[in-house]
Amino acid sequence: MNILIANDDGVFAPGIQALAHALKPLGRVVVVAPESERSGFSSALTLDRPLRPVQISEDVWAVNGTPADCVYLSMNGLFDFEFDLVVSGINSGANLGDDVLYSGTVGAAFEGRLMKHPAIAVSLSGSNVRSYEHPQAYAQAAKWVHDFIANGLPILPPRHIFNINIPDVKEIKGAQITYQGRRAQSKPITSHVDPRGRQVYWIGLAGEAVTEPQPASSHIQSDFFAVSNGYVSITPIQMDATNYAVLDDLHALVNG
Repeated sequence: MNILIANDDGVFAPGIQALAHALKPLGRVVVVAPESERSGFSSALTLDRPLRPVQISEDVWAVNGTPADCVYLSMNGLFDFEFDLVVSGINSGANLGDDVLYSGTVGAAFEGRLMKHPAIAVSLSGSNVRSYEHPQAYAQAAKWVHDFIANGLPILPPRHIFNINIPDVKEIKGAQITYQGRRAQSKPITSHVDPRGRQVYWIGLAGEAVTEPQPASSHIQSDFFAVSNGYVSITPIQMDATNYAVLDDLHALVNG
C-alpha cells in the first residue's frame, strides 16, 4: 500500500512524524506537507504563484503551499506512482463540529476523497498537545491510527472521508461512531492598536460545544461527547453538502 501523509502544522510537526513512523509497517509512506504551519486554510489551493516542492529526505517533501496543495501535487504529477490512501495529521488540537469548515487537516483529507480507500483526517484533542515535549500522546494516537487501518478500513460511499479525533488521555476507552456536533458562536474579536497606530484585530476563540438532547432511541452521540468522555470519535463526512431533504419544497416555492 502506498500511503500519502499530509498535515497543516508543517512538515516538522511532532504529529506528522509520529504518524509516519507508525504507518511504515503498512507499506510505503510518503510525507508531503507545508514547509511551515498552515492552520485554518481549509481546502484552499494556491493559484497566484508557483509551488516549490523540496525534498528533505527520502520520501519526505516540504511545499511552500497549503495542506490541500500538498495532496493535490502528490496526486497529480509529483510522483510516478499512485497512492492508495491519504492520511492527514496528526493535528495539534481537535477538529470537532464546525471546525471542519476551516480545518486544513480536513481540507487535505478531502483532496484524497477519490482514493482507493476513504481518506482520513486525524486530530489529537487535549490541553497539552501543542507542546513539542509531549511525544507520548502523539505516539499513542499514531498507534491507534495504525491499528484502525491495519484492521481494514470501513467502506464509505464515494467522496466521503473519516474525521477522527483522538483524546489526549492516559488510556483510551474505545471508539465511537459519531455525528458532527455544533459549536456556539465564536468569541468576539479583540482589537488593538499596533506600534504604528494602525487598528488590528485578532479572530476570537472558537465557541463552546452546543449540548444537543438525543432521542431516547438513538445511540449515536456527537464527536464532542465522545472525545470529552475518553473515546476516539470517528465521523464520516462528505463533500456533497446539499440538503436533499428540502430540495423538493424549495423547488416548489421558487417555481410556484
